[in-house]
Amino acid sequence: MNGPETPGSSGEHLLQQQLGTTDRAAVFYDRQVHPYLTPAMREFIARQNMVFLSTADSRGACDASFRAGPPGFCVSLDDRSLTYPEYRGNGVLASAGNMTENPQLGMLFMDFTHDHIGLHVNGTVRLYTDHEIRAWYPLLPTETAPGRQPHLWVHLTVEEAYVHCSKHIPHLEPAPRPRSATQRSRPKDSAYFPEPLPVHQASEPAGAEAGRPSWRDRLRIRP
Repeated sequence: MNGPETPGSSGEHLLQQQLGTTDRAAVFYDRQVHPYLTPAMREFIARQNMVFLSTADSRGACDASFRAGPPGFCVSLDDRSLTYPEYRGNGVLASAGNMTENPQLGMLFMDFTHDHIGLHVNGTVRLYTDHEIRAWYPLLPTETAPGRQPHLWVHLTVEEAYVHCSKHIPHLEPAPRPRSATQRSRPKDSAYFPEPLPVHQASEPAGAEAGRPSWRDRLRIRP
């Protein structure tokens, strides 16, 4: 936010001046950007089963991620706040870790199937345990993911919410995940994007893995 009365950052306003879009942007800010969730926005969020996240650490290093669950897994608590469950996943906790350093969170809800529209929700967050947040909001859903319990809840205080226009949003149809022979034979997730070996290591004998440098060492020795 650029200020209490003017949405947007100083950088975007500068570019608007340079590219001659200031008046057009002003119309968008006036008609589409809200410091709260409208009733239609809250209904939209309640129907969504996925959201894209944008976080950054204290240095500004960014991370983009994705969350999914049954419709309504992300709960609009009122017109100024929403919350969603955070799980341990692969144990890295990159998004939640960034939030502990920099509480700014950008969320993008996308409807690829019915209305082909998106909703941006930006604001500041705090992390709560499942016990803590249910003490304040006891009616939060319990089945946010089958067989899993939330490790944390992300609570966002809304600073701005606005539409993402339908242009170029592809149409996607929900379908059961295929169980083809091709999928069964694909590499595991952890091996799906392997790092190519240097030429001199490509023919190493079995068992040579233990002698290779760790990822920290590889980062240090790369030019």
